[in-house]
Order: sequence, then C-alpha cells, then structure tokens
Amino acid sequence: MRLTRFALVASLALAAGLAACTTATPYQPLLASSPGLGGYSDVRIEPGRYRVTFTGNSLTSRETVELYLAYRAAELTLANGFDTFTLVSRNTDRKATSRVDPQPAPLPYWRPYWRYYGPYGWRLYDPWLDGPMARQPMDVSTIEKFTASAEIVLGKGPKRADDSETFDARAVMENLGPRIQRPDDGRTKAKAGS
Repeated sequence: MRLTRFALVASLALAAGLAACTTATPYQPLLASSPGLGGYSDVRIEPGRYRVTFTGNSLTSRETVELYLAYRAAELTLANGFDTFTLVSRNTDRKATSRVDPQPAPLPYWRPYWRYYGPYGWRLYDPWLDGPMARQPMDVSTIEKFTASAEIVLGKGPKRADDSETFDARAVMENLGPRIQRPDDGRTKAKAGS
C-alpha cells in the first residue's frame, strides 16, 4: 500500500512538472531560482534610462517575446512617473538547438536477432542494426528560444508626431494589454468555479 501511494504522489509531481513546461512563457518577472521559465527583467542604467529584457521558453514565439518587451517598457515608464519611452537600441536573439533522435525499436528492452552459420562461421544478424530498419529516417527537431532586449530612455509630455522611435506608454499598454497572457496562479480557477 505504501508503494502505491508513493507511486501515485511521484506520478502526480511529475505530471505537474511536465504541465508547467507545456505552455508558452506568460508575462511574469524572470525568477533567479528558475530562469528556464522565462520572463522580464530590467536594470536601471541611470536616472530615466533602463535596459529591459524578456526571455521566452521554447514554446514562446518571437512575436510574443517582442510584444511582452514593449509592454514591460510601457509599464516601467508609467511606474516611474513618465509618459513616453524612446527605444535607443533593441535586439532579439534566437537560440536554436537541434536534436537528432534515431527511430526507436518497437519494444524498449527486446528486439529480434538471429544467429546463422555462414562462410566465415557463426554470425549474428540484427535487423535493427544491419537490415532495413537501420536505414530508417532519424527524427531531427530544432528547439528555438528568443530573448528580446532594449535600452529605453523615459520622457515626459506628449509624443512628437515625427518621432518613430518614441512611444506613448499609456497607448502601448491599452493596445497590447488584451494580448498579454499572465500566469495562472490558481485565483482565476477559483473565480471560474464560483
């Protein structure tokens, strides 16, 4: 009975861990304890000047990473009492990792093989290594992760109409706000159930 409970608890913990890895990075701060989950971070360079970064996981698109970066810049601007932010520099890095997995045998612990007597004595024939199964295609997958960063300068007053690198923080938050996916912390489930 104890082993069954342990197996149940272990499988539930594994399922919860896997479920956390199956969604795109929500709009959240980057945690030092779990940087693989992704999120935003910002550093004050000098008064009114910040470096803002958003890192996504392998399920977060480049567009989403850049959108969350712009939203964080606007949020940071308003939190510091400013109205506009100007992009001094911006960059989006792509980190790609390729994985090659050979086609697995049909059964994990057993595969057929035969011994036969040939012109050079007894031989071993393994269809997975020597036969047609050895020529099966390999599974090649590429995993991409994006990190967007920008250096911004905060400003007061209205945005100039001819300045394409300056953004009105309130307008950015209003326009991008509906597209922001926040982490599910359990409170949304409680509200849905009541």
